[in-house]
Amino acid sequence: MRRDLAEPGEQRIGFRRHLRPQIVRGEAVYLFGESGVTAIQGPHVETLALLLDGTRDLAGLLRDASADLTADQVERMLARLAAAGLIGSRGTEDGSADIEASLAYWDAAGLDPADAVAATTTSLVSVVAIGEIDRDSLVDALCRNGLTVTSGSGDLTVVACADYLAPELRDIDAAHRAAGTPWLLVKPVGAQVRVGPFFTPGDGPCWRCLATRLSANRSAEAHVRARCGERGPAPRAAIGLPSLRATALEIASVEAIKWLAGLRQDTQRSVWSYDSLTMKVTQHEVRARPQCPGCGDPEMVARRAFQPVVLTSRVKRSCDGGGHRSSSPQEVLGTYRHLIGPLTGIVRDIRRNDDGPAFFNSFWSGSNIAASGEGLEGLRSSLRAETGGKGVTALDAEVGALCEAVERRSGAFCGDEAQVSGSYRSLGEPAIHPDTVQQYHPRQFVDRDAWNASHSKFQHVTTPFDDDEVMSWTPYWSLTEQRHKFLPTGMSYFGAPCPPSVTSNSNGCAAGSSLEDAVLQALLELVERDAVAIWWYNRTPLPGVDLDSFHDRWIDECREVHARLGREMWLLDVTSDLGVPVMVAVSRRTNGPREDIMLGCGAHLDPRIAARRALTELNQCMPMVCEPVRLEKFDVDTRFWFEHARVAEQSWLVPDPAVPPRHAMHHGYQHRRDLADDVRAVQDTLESRGMEVLVLDQTRPDIGLPVVRVVVPGLRHFWSRFAQGRLYDVPVQLGRLDRPRRYVELNPIPLFM
Repeated sequence: MRRDLAEPGEQRIGFRRHLRPQIVRGEAVYLFGESGVTAIQGPHVETLALLLDGTRDLAGLLRDASADLTADQVERMLARLAAAGLIGSRGTEDGSADIEASLAYWDAAGLDPADAVAATTTSLVSVVAIGEIDRDSLVDALCRNGLTVTSGSGDLTVVACADYLAPELRDIDAAHRAAGTPWLLVKPVGAQVRVGPFFTPGDGPCWRCLATRLSANRSAEAHVRARCGERGPAPRAAIGLPSLRATALEIASVEAIKWLAGLRQDTQRSVWSYDSLTMKVTQHEVRARPQCPGCGDPEMVARRAFQPVVLTSRVKRSCDGGGHRSSSPQEVLGTYRHLIGPLTGIVRDIRRNDDGPAFFNSFWSGSNIAASGEGLEGLRSSLRAETGGKGVTALDAEVGALCEAVERRSGAFCGDEAQVSGSYRSLGEPAIHPDTVQQYHPRQFVDRDAWNASHSKFQHVTTPFDDDEVMSWTPYWSLTEQRHKFLPTGMSYFGAPCPPSVTSNSNGCAAGSSLEDAVLQALLELVERDAVAIWWYNRTPLPGVDLDSFHDRWIDECREVHARLGREMWLLDVTSDLGVPVMVAVSRRTNGPREDIMLGCGAHLDPRIAARRALTELNQCMPMVCEPVRLEKFDVDTRFWFEHARVAEQSWLVPDPAVPPRHAMHHGYQHRRDLADDVRAVQDTLESRGMEVLVLDQTRPDIGLPVVRVVVPGLRHFWSRFAQGRLYDVPVQLGRLDRPRRYVELNPIPLFM
């Protein structure tokens, strides 16, 4: 401190300009600032405070200090005040009110005022206005803050536009990245005006990183533009007020001068939006996309697909609620909360479904990409079929909703995925025949047109697969054979271009707090749907489950909640030959003209968790039938179920009275500490029955939350897929039937979930 303040010609010393001192004798020196009050106490501090008015240098302070204050004491006190950011040096400014206020502003910002003034007065600012934005108004706002606007290249460019997806911004971004010049984006029109972010080439996101997120959250607009053969954002009506436009431009000029003065904050990477109708200001964080074709490595996703999927030891850290995880729900939400947001988020928002009791913990998290289709009806389907979350607690459900939305987004086709072109026949042995996964019966192709016309898109039957048709294929890592195998890209990613012989669905897709977590959840889903399909389409009565044997207060409360709604609820044990506990929760109305039977399915190595999963999935669906059911909002299969399903006519929906209810520990359970061990246990079971486990890592580098698609050829989906195999064989192997059902004997009612 002595070196800083005691050299000849040193500037004067005083309290920071944005602080005003007030002394309470015998108590403290109080410093009043815009954000609060700071109290300073200690021997002689009141005496020194009187001298820190900015008129003295160090020599003057030492000269004017009281006789009982030594030079060493003064210097130590100054050092402490400087370290706390309460004092600083003063220059020889003209002392006008405007100058003093500006210097106080830089003091409040934590910058050296002299350096800040020097930087802003010597810097040049370029201005670009796109479309009908008034360039002169932006120039005037910048000049009012003392900035110099140039018609050439500047140290910073401020770009004003009506839409952050304006096509002109791509070239502007490329030019600034090539020149290494930062630029600031502002939208001064509309009821919602926006400022930011700053783009700094070589450090942080580029405009294309932002545009990717913005575009993904404007799917309806993109649909309309594509159907009309048009590109870019849709034209919009001119909206705004002169004062609102001026406000946005003035704020942009403030941000520009702060930047040029040297102020750097993480918030400068964000879009700041002001909704003038609600007076709500929101921050939308913009992060760099490592795979961005503008500023990152566009080959990253494809390159990773050709690497082995390696499962490592992953100790379970959360075993409550609905599963065993490597991170707690709180940790997952804390790490990935930035993915929630309507502008730059992966998830627009997460909200509770308020239909029905709060106990149900049913949460929504935006549209379901997996449910999209062609035309307006396809768009409506994706928007109606929202992704959601379920759980024993609200936190479990909220995190589940976030993870499911990320799972769907990560599984959507972007174009940078690994692809190999060829036919099934030309690829040879590494290719997996789609029929082993899609599992259509030959007779389904004969009746496909009539079937597809009378059922929902979930039950869609493709055209027969042509072994010689050239298409795009995606590499999967075979955990079984430790090498890459191939499946059609159209089966692997939602929305990927593909022939009509293949289709994608979400079966086996899962997100998790680790790769091992995600793979386990995906395997459990495959096992669950296989067991449910074998039960549903064969309509075999199965044992119930003794709910009292769980000694679970949450399960008891669940029964009570359903009873208060005039419903009865039970569990069926539909576990198949794979031995992994699979349960189906059933709830029906007992006091109305319809029974509105609802189902929920769950699988887990721990039977207690399997039961909870089935019940939480049931609860997640319950809001559909809590209020008076409007059948017209459902697809044709769901509508048929609610109109016609009765337990008396579907006796296989209730526990088999000839078999005693299963106890909670009927299947036995041995807890393992490691998720990877659980994965290997399920994998070993599948492989012992001649099946192969394939994994596609769909984790997106810009998202980070692990997402996988797991495929096990031979396992059944619970939608209408009637090929020969497990659907017919397993009921006989388990003694449920004396002979396999014939095709015409299968349940004609598709599982509607």
